[in-house]
Amino acid sequence: MDILSLEFLSALITIVFIDLILAGDNAIVIGLAARKLPKEQQKKAVIWGTVGAVGIRAIATTLVVYLLNVPWLMLAGGILLLWIAYKLLVDNEAHDNITAGNTLWQSVRTIIIADAAMGLDNVIAVAGAAHGSVMLVLLGLIISIPIVVWGSTLFIKLINKIPWIVYVGSGVLAYTAAKMITHEIKLEEFFKNNPAFEWSFLILIVIVIIVAGLWKNASRKQAAGMEKSSESH
Repeated sequence: MDILSLEFLSALITIVFIDLILAGDNAIVIGLAARKLPKEQQKKAVIWGTVGAVGIRAIATTLVVYLLNVPWLMLAGGILLLWIAYKLLVDNEAHDNITAGNTLWQSVRTIIIADAAMGLDNVIAVAGAAHGSVMLVLLGLIISIPIVVWGSTLFIKLINKIPWIVYVGSGVLAYTAAKMITHEIKLEEFFKNNPAFEWSFLILIVIVIIVAGLWKNASRKQAAGMEKSSESH
């Protein structure tokens, strides 16, 4: 892929956006892990914890980029990423299991371990969007590091103020997942020969994920409303 091509640039923007939309969890983990430290050590914990986490993620994503060339793994990764896109919309689980470290090293270790455990969604999404380019993965991560370190908490505030951004993010993930499925070695020929079907498939997948998320959130809200009204009676 040519660095100056529109394809490379759009893939890079997609990767940075994926890193941003999935950075919310990172910000929460970083904040929780460093909350007991003195103020002057908190910044160090954030920087070193993020550097360690990003390093592990770069290695993991590069491995996944190569693994996705194995037949049917691109399809499996795409299906898994569709589930991640859906979960992004409906997941409201707490991070109560993140324990705060009492020392700088404990906090850094907690950030790295928690990020590695939670980073599967990011790894698969970025590997899928990179279309086999390790340079895209590394460039995307380099651009994303300062965003995750200093900007992810701002992004959480932005999500709280403009909730539909999460739906845009989920749509990007769903589109990336659908592209992974169409780029599966065993199916690529079929989609290439039927471009109209390919685009219909991509659009349909994005719509299905967003509608499923909206429906789940609406039914959850309705159930909570009914529970409140029954308690008041």
